[in-house]
Amino acid sequence: MERQSSRRWRGSYRRRRKKPWAERLADWTRSFIAFLFSNVGIVCLVVGYTIAGAFIFISIEANAAKSKFDPIGTRDETAAQLWDLTFKENIFSEEQWKIEVERMLEKYQKLVVDAVNNDGYKGEIPKLGWTFAGAFLYSLTVITTIGYGNISPRTEWGKVATIIYAIAGMPLFLLYLSNIGDILARSFKWTYARCCLCRCRRKPRRSEPPPPRTNVVPVVARDQWQMVKIHGGVLETSSVDQESSGDDGESEDDSESSYDPQHVTVPLTLCLAIMVGYVCAGALLFAVWEDWDFLEGSYFCFISLSTIGFGDYVPSDQIYSKEGVEFSFVFCSMYLMLGMAMIAMCFNLMQEEVIAKMRTLARTVRHIFRCDR
Repeated sequence: MERQSSRRWRGSYRRRRKKPWAERLADWTRSFIAFLFSNVGIVCLVVGYTIAGAFIFISIEANAAKSKFDPIGTRDETAAQLWDLTFKENIFSEEQWKIEVERMLEKYQKLVVDAVNNDGYKGEIPKLGWTFAGAFLYSLTVITTIGYGNISPRTEWGKVATIIYAIAGMPLFLLYLSNIGDILARSFKWTYARCCLCRCRRKPRRSEPPPPRTNVVPVVARDQWQMVKIHGGVLETSSVDQESSGDDGESEDDSESSYDPQHVTVPLTLCLAIMVGYVCAGALLFAVWEDWDFLEGSYFCFISLSTIGFGDYVPSDQIYSKEGVEFSFVFCSMYLMLGMAMIAMCFNLMQEEVIAKMRTLARTVRHIFRCDR
C-alpha cells in the first residue's frame, strides 16, 4: 500500500511539475510556426507583412516626397516676374525685354526638366503618394508582381528596401496563392457536386438477389478473358477486353459505390465563366468609383489580376492624396488578393479537367487500337 501511494504521489508530482522556460519557449515557438503556416496564419502573415512594408516605406520615402517640385508655385513665381518686368521696369527696348523674358523662361524650363528627371514629375499636380493607403497598395503590388509604377521609391534606401522586401514577399505570396487556391478549389468541387450533380448524398442501394449460377469457366489468355459456357456439351466462348472491363468496373464503382466529391472534375467553360464574371463584377464597381466606362474597368481588372500592371489605369487618386484611408483602398486590396486566389483556383480546376480528358482520350485510343488487332 505504501509503495502504491508513493508511486501515485510521484506520478502526480511529475504531472504537476512545470516545464523549464527553455522547453516552454520551444513549444510556443513550434505552435506559433505551425499557426503561421496554416491557412488562416498565411492570410494573417501576408496582411501583416504588407502593413509592415507600408510603415517601412512611409518612414523612408515620406521625407523625400516633401521636397518634390511645386509646379503651381514655380509657375506663379515666373508669371509674377514677367509681370514685374513688363509693368514696373521701364524698358523701352524690345530686344532687351525679349532677352530678360528668355532668361526667366529658361530658368523655369530648367526647373521643370530637373523635376521630371529627378522627382518623376509627369506634368500633373503631384500628390503625396506615401500615405498609409498608398504605401500599403505599393507594398501589395510589389509582392504580387503587379507593379503599377505610378509611385516608386526615389531614395537609395527606398530602392534597397524594395529589393529586400520583394525577395522575401514574393515567395510568401506564392505560398498564399497555393494554399488558398487549393482550399477554394476543394470548396468549389464540393459545391459543384452538391448543387449541379446532386451526388454528395446518395441513398443506399437496395439489396438485390444474386444472379443465377451458370456453368462459366473464366480462362485468362494474354490480355483477354475467355468466357467458356457449357450448353449441352457444346463450348461457346466470348472474349472481353480485360482493360475495358476493368475500366467499366471502375466507372460503375465510381458511380454506384461510395462517392467522393473531390474526384469531380469541373468543366472548363464553368471555370472560364467564373473568371470572366469576376472581372466583369470588378469592372462595374471600379467604373462607378473611378468614373471609368465598362471597357476601362474590365481592362484594369484584367491587367491587375494577370499581374501585367501597365500602370496606365491605377486606383483612385484619393488613395495617394492626403485624405486618408478610403473605402476604395480596402476594396482594391481585397479584390486583388481574393481575385488572384480565384484565378489560381480556376487554373487548378482547369488543369485537372484537361488531365482527366487526356486520360480518357488515351484509353479510347488504346481500346480502338486493340480492337483493330
